[in-house]
Amino acid sequence: MGDDGRVLQLATAAGSAEDAAAIADALVRRRLAACAQVVGPVASRYWWQGRVEEATEWLCVAKTTAGRLDEAVAAVRDLHRYELPEIVATPVVGGHGPYLAWVAGETSAPPG
Repeated sequence: MGDDGRVLQLATAAGSAEDAAAIADALVRRRLAACAQVVGPVASRYWWQGRVEEATEWLCVAKTTAGRLDEAVAAVRDLHRYELPEIVATPVVGGHGPYLAWVAGETSAPPG
């Protein structure tokens, strides 16, 4: 698997289960991710505009590849309702080989 096929986990937090599900659905349908899970609710605390805020959010966690990362980040940004959304990618440094190959294969297939 070349560098573009390296598997990454892409995560974003959304303000509702529906928003997180819409992002997950779009990433998978566009083949920008092989799969995505929506987890929540989660209690978030963060700095925003000079003070600590609290929010209930839902996480969208998607599996993609380095070759699709820029497109996936752009799609999340376009779909997201937040002014400054969390969009982070973490390299997957190991795992079940056939699963990692499946992620690479599904994200390289044409949208279906």
